[in-house]
Amino acid sequence: MSDAVINRTAHCPKRTYNSYVVQLNGAANTRTTGISYASDIIRTIAGAYGALPQGFPVPAFFDYPETREQLWRERSIKRVLDMQKRMDLAVFSIGVPGGNVPSHVYTAGYLEPDEAEALRRDGVVGDIATVFFRSDGTYRGIELNERASGPRLDLFEKVARRVCIVAGTAKLPALEGALRGGLITDLIIDDVSATALVS
Repeated sequence: MSDAVINRTAHCPKRTYNSYVVQLNGAANTRTTGISYASDIIRTIAGAYGALPQGFPVPAFFDYPETREQLWRERSIKRVLDMQKRMDLAVFSIGVPGGNVPSHVYTAGYLEPDEAEALRRDGVVGDIATVFFRSDGTYRGIELNERASGPRLDLFEKVARRVCIVAGTAKLPALEGALRGGLITDLIIDDVSATALVS
């Protein structure tokens, strides 16, 4: 495909109707609100499909589980949570702590050293929308998940289509865990990683 065709395609959105693009987890941490970073992504995707963007202006991780519980009762936040519960398509990648390009959650001031160590002790291999899981796909009993702003994975599993997009072999251990846990229904992956995965 030529550059001219690629550029023309990028500016021709595929129109959808009664659609929303909803942010799954908060982006704020102790250094930044994360709002511009997350909003740009949500707005770009929504614009490509003629959908309405819906941000989620909360921290990526709360200091206390009780704080999250209280904020989740607020009507403005509850409205976004209700939209998440009604979603019929989830598009996401898997975050991992290692590799050539570690995921944003692990490198941009979201985790304190003791929290990162606790994740290692818990056998965490990756996360989906700031909710962590182990190599066997389990996620219960991981303390940081009680303070995460992303959707609980037992609710996430009820979404009809869960499209995971990954690139790079560094994500394969986490991808295998997500597949074992039944967290993915559709997978978009590069050819090198796909070959390594099936072999």
